[in-house]
Amino acid sequence: MTSTAESSSILEKEGDAAADYLEGLLDIADLDGDIDIDVEGDRAQVAVIEVNKGELGELVGDSGEVLDALQELARLAAAQATGHRSRLMLDVAGHRAARRSELEALADSAIEEVKETGEPIRLGAMNAFERKVVHDRVTAAELVSESEGVDPDRRIVIRPA
Repeated sequence: MTSTAESSSILEKEGDAAADYLEGLLDIADLDGDIDIDVEGDRAQVAVIEVNKGELGELVGDSGEVLDALQELARLAAAQATGHRSRLMLDVAGHRAARRSELEALADSAIEEVKETGEPIRLGAMNAFERKVVHDRVTAAELVSESEGVDPDRRIVIRPA
């Protein structure tokens, strides 16, 4: 079992490795972006912040699919550096932060409806990041949620407790 200090050190190393990888990618693509590294809970978090408005959109993609792929590549770089599987979260140009806010509002609305009607609600298809945000919100509201289906059509059902 790893100690808290050892775990924190591994997460910092993950963030550094991912940041190095992303800096190289930005250089190759001739894109400007500042990189911010943080550790939150049990995850390293790396954000690529836009320097020139709109320039990093191609690293996000139309609905975040490029960002998801980039996150997997950053996780591979982190895993290679640490020898441990990485759960690193990547945000580019504030896309995930904005999406998190949208999902929290969606979850809050669905939670209120379930509380009022007592009936379950089935939400639209979401990726793993999106489902995690909704599950956390539902749990905090003391309701029950579960994922059903298979990616890319995996969705959440929210039920009364």
